[in-house]
Amino acid sequence: MVRLMEVTVDNWRQVAKLKTAESQKGFVAPNSFSLAQAHYMPNCKPLAIYCDDTPVGFCMHGLDPDGSYWIIRLMIDENHQSRGYGRSAMELLLEVIKRESGSRTVYLSFEPENVWGKALYESLGFVPDGRIEDGEIVYKLEY
Repeated sequence: MVRLMEVTVDNWRQVAKLKTAESQKGFVAPNSFSLAQAHYMPNCKPLAIYCDDTPVGFCMHGLDPDGSYWIIRLMIDENHQSRGYGRSAMELLLEVIKRESGSRTVYLSFEPENVWGKALYESLGFVPDGRIEDGEIVYKLEY
C-alpha cells in the first residue's frame, strides 16, 4: 500500500539515497538538493513515498511566493518504477494539497523530454497553461 510520510530525522538518509534511472537524471533534482531546499525554504513540504515499510520515492509541494500552489518534485526510485507508485503518490498528494491549502488550482512543471511524466500528469487531468519556465512546460489542474 502506497502512503506519504513526513521526512524525519529517522528516514531522511533513506530518502536522500533514492535515485532516478540514469535516463531520467536531467528530469528531477537529486533528493538531497530537494531536502536542503525544503530546509531553507519553509514553503516547501517534502514527503517520502512508501510502499508498506519501504521508501520508494519522494515528492514535495508548496506555496509559491505569488500565492499559487505547486507540486515541486516527484520522483520514484529506479528500482521501484513501473509499479503504479507515481500515480498513487500523485493522487495522495493532490488530496493532501486540497485538504491543507484549500487551493482550487495546482501547478507543476516538467522537462519537455519527460514523456512518462507528461503522460502521467495528463492522465490525472493536468493541462498545459501556456507557460514555459526555466525551459520546463507548466501544467495546471483545476478542481
